Amino acid sequence: MKKNSIFALFALLIIASCGKKEEQQMPAPTAAPFPVQTVTLQDAVVYHEYTANLEGQQNVEIRPKVNGFIQKIYVDEGQVVRKGQILFKLETQTLNQDASAAKAMIQAAQVEVDRLKPLVDRKIISNVQLETAKAKLAQAKSAYGSIASNIGFGTIVSPVNGVIGSLPFREGSLVNSVSEMPLTTVSDTKIVRAYFSMNEKQLLFFNKTFKGGSTAEKLKSVPEVSLLLVDDSEYDQKGKVVTMNGLVNPTTGTTQFRAEFKNPEGILRSGSSGIIRMPILQKDVMLVPQNAVFEVQGKQMIFVVGEGNKVQSKIIVTNGSSDLNFIVTEGLSEGDVVVVEGASKLKNDTEIVPQQKKETNSTETAAPIAKDSLKINATPAKK
Repeated sequence: MKKNSIFALFALLIIASCGKKEEQQMPAPTAAPFPVQTVTLQDAVVYHEYTANLEGQQNVEIRPKVNGFIQKIYVDEGQVVRKGQILFKLETQTLNQDASAAKAMIQAAQVEVDRLKPLVDRKIISNVQLETAKAKLAQAKSAYGSIASNIGFGTIVSPVNGVIGSLPFREGSLVNSVSEMPLTTVSDTKIVRAYFSMNEKQLLFFNKTFKGGSTAEKLKSVPEVSLLLVDDSEYDQKGKVVTMNGLVNPTTGTTQFRAEFKNPEGILRSGSSGIIRMPILQKDVMLVPQNAVFEVQGKQMIFVVGEGNKVQSKIIVTNGSSDLNFIVTEGLSEGDVVVVEGASKLKNDTEIVPQQKKETNSTETAAPIAKDSLKINATPAKK
């Protein structure tokens, strides 16, 4: 028993001495390098986005002025037409018969005037009878002119240059001037109008941002806007905001704006949609890279380098983005040093080796990829 106890004690001493040697051989942990950036105030371009409805500069509904059957359709959907080009021909056989009858009434009235005139000259009858006959002649001519005009309305031409919309009626269909549905729509898309809306909060920000004593002066100071298409590509033509409704719609709480874009290649079509991107220059704001920000339980956080190069996480509040940076409104102060990469590898009180990263002014970077987080639906345009 004594030998076994001595042997066990000896083994424990050997293990303990080996552990001390291993502890002595393990190197002390060293601080790892992390890129950091000093927070400064700078100018930033922020893009506010608004959903927009696109319409041609002129969307003219083509409606018949007379009743009749469609005898011939001369165009097809999507066809480009010129002003004055024939679109439809309505059957006017009944009107032709009415015109013949009206023409006969003119001839009869003219005969009566011719018969009475020499009698009046010889004072056989009073002048009243002749004037009455002349009035009937004028009435007959007016009736004929009205019928002739209606016959002309049977040939329907395009009032503007543009593109033909849908054709809901076919040849042989009976149409009339009070039909709810038009024969077609001709859309002039050389200039495309984008209608979008701002809510009251956005409108207040707009009025404070762009100076001017009148609406026209404010619109002149608005920079050119971009149009984001449904495939997320940016339209290659810049647009200009040209009108703003003077009233807030009490039902929707929004005010409607209109921007116009040139459409030389016909890429934009009336009835489609897009997103208006309006650049807003904000001065003296704090920017931090989006890669530096992480979320914990729905709150945005960032690591700040403190005393002894130890990092501490801070909750921040952002308001939109500019380029690849968040605009920070709360949680940071000018001069703070933040970790811009590798936040997932850190925890509070971790010591690092700060490596200053060169700051980039947002207004000099590729700002078109930046966007504001706020989007609203456009109110349908009313002409």
